Amino acid sequence: MPVLKHATAITEVQLSPGTPPSEALLLSDTPWVARGYVADWPLVKAAARGADDALAYIAGFYQGRPVNAFLAEPEFEGRFFYNDDLTGFNFIQVNTQLTQVFEKLLAFSTSNEKNPALYVGSTQTSAWLPGFNEAHPLPCNLPEPMTSLWIGNESRVAAHFDFPRNIACCVLGERRFTVFPPEQVENLYVGPWDLTPAGQPISMVDFHSIDYAQFPKFKEAEEHAQTTTLEPGDVIYLPNMWWHQVESLSPINGLVNFWWQETPGVYGSPTEALKHAFLSIRSLPLHQRKALKTMFDHYVFAETTEHLEHLPEASWGRLGGISDTLARQLRAELTNSLKR
Repeated sequence: MPVLKHATAITEVQLSPGTPPSEALLLSDTPWVARGYVADWPLVKAAARGADDALAYIAGFYQGRPVNAFLAEPEFEGRFFYNDDLTGFNFIQVNTQLTQVFEKLLAFSTSNEKNPALYVGSTQTSAWLPGFNEAHPLPCNLPEPMTSLWIGNESRVAAHFDFPRNIACCVLGERRFTVFPPEQVENLYVGPWDLTPAGQPISMVDFHSIDYAQFPKFKEAEEHAQTTTLEPGDVIYLPNMWWHQVESLSPINGLVNFWWQETPGVYGSPTEALKHAFLSIRSLPLHQRKALKTMFDHYVFAETTEHLEHLPEASWGRLGGISDTLARQLRAELTNSLKR
């Protein structure tokens, strides 16, 4: 499978299994890879014996709760994407048993036919696989991480972003990550926000067959692309908002990821704030939007408190740091205003 011709390798760091990453690594604003960091996980050891052993090991935690599986016909060559007129998708979703998905994956992996692409994604292990998290810990205290399992055959998910920080652990097969810093959003040709394959907007560029006539600015994005291929036991760290395409390269692939963010849930989601901006700001006349951009730069995106130093610090209130109490007050104000 092709790699973007100008992509550089993601920085690799040395971390021994069981050694906590430094605070600097967990707060890094650039991605990194640690080879073999979860090589001692029971699932990774099972994968070394074979995909059937790995799937059987996962099935030992499964309690029968249905999962949502994604299925794309062979003609799409593993690319989960839109249909031709962007009114829907080129795949279907099926509510099924995880063990049935495993049976299909094993059957596809030994078939000589061109098989559909099949995967189950973002399945919270605490709910679907009780006891799995305790058997597969990360040696660091992440604030209320959400742990998820991703498993399937050869496929690719278009470049997208997630707001939380992410540590993704390859546990079965090989996966390639191709990543871009947040400021490349304009060069990635982002698709619709109202209709998305899995909840987040995606790049419309097919990295395996790039149409530069349709997407000329993607050449600039390529200059900033970074890539890596993970094997079982390897992990990748992705900072907030970094765009990433994920390709599953083996007949059966598995990934476990940890999402987290430093701010408490009461502070709300930045993506929800963006939705509110679509509603209340995007339709304003240009001169008003420019004025509001200045206000946001002054009050929200200021890198120091210099703009407040003419005031006593005790009077800063919402202009200064946010406390849980102030966050609840602001949420209440927003809730009341949105009811109108």
